[in-house]
Amino acid sequence: MKINLVVIGKKMPDWIQTGINHYQKQLPAQLNFSLIALEAQKRKGKNIEQIKELEGELILKAVKDSQLVIAFDERGKQHTTKDIAKNLGNWQQSGERVSLIIGGADGLSDSVKSHANQLWGLSNLTLPHSMARLFAVEQIYRAHSLLTNHPYHRE
Repeated sequence: MKINLVVIGKKMPDWIQTGINHYQKQLPAQLNFSLIALEAQKRKGKNIEQIKELEGELILKAVKDSQLVIAFDERGKQHTTKDIAKNLGNWQQSGERVSLIIGGADGLSDSVKSHANQLWGLSNLTLPHSMARLFAVEQIYRAHSLLTNHPYHRE
């Protein structure tokens, strides 16, 4: 099994990176988790759609070997932690290569959304992309802890 969190933007506030590192270190090796940060496109001389398309091309290259592609989108389906844990358990059993995608500040291109097997909503709130990363990594860890009966997750 392999889980990639593919994100746009490389510069994160230190406190966000500390949080991501904290959860990433606690993930077991068998999840084979990696965060792939792609360069955000420069805004100068480009409109929003051009930026999203350029970033979309980078994302699609990064997920080309994935069997399952899930894009986080504000209009995506909301999931509970139990839902995510169930999905994680299924991915582990089937040994899937999964890519989770968080787009740039302007969102995802239509080409990325149409390439994705599923669209998930991370929150009904508007989140900074740096927090979305942290939330996604934490939820992967939380889902794993639920599957392994670790006391981190409480009902």
